[in-house]
Amino acid sequence: MKDQIDQYIAAYNRMDVPGMLALLHDVIVFENVSNTSGITATSGKAEFEALARQSLGVFTMRQQTIRSLTLGERTAAAEIDYNAILAIDLPNGKKAGDVISLRGVTIFAFSDGKIARISDYS
Repeated sequence: MKDQIDQYIAAYNRMDVPGMLALLHDVIVFENVSNTSGITATSGKAEFEALARQSLGVFTMRQQTIRSLTLGERTAAAEIDYNAILAIDLPNGKKAGDVISLRGVTIFAFSDGKIARISDYS
């Protein structure tokens, strides 16, 4: 699990959507729960891929760093530092070039040797 999580984070940081998709189960469920922008959710690889590709244009750089990782039998919890630079102006008033820094938790669940659920909380 740790290797798959490390590979996923590395692909995410490189903005490598095919690299991310290769690690995901076909029925991947993704949710991002933010205290500032609500909930974004996808179900299945096609929806995940569409969201991942859409987000590529939002950032000139993005970096997730794992602060700590707790592994269970089929789940893992990662405390994450997140830093990004916006490529575009956002409706919330953030402007292109602004730096975003967050700390959050990502819960990963696995099935059939693949990541089947990613739940981000920030």
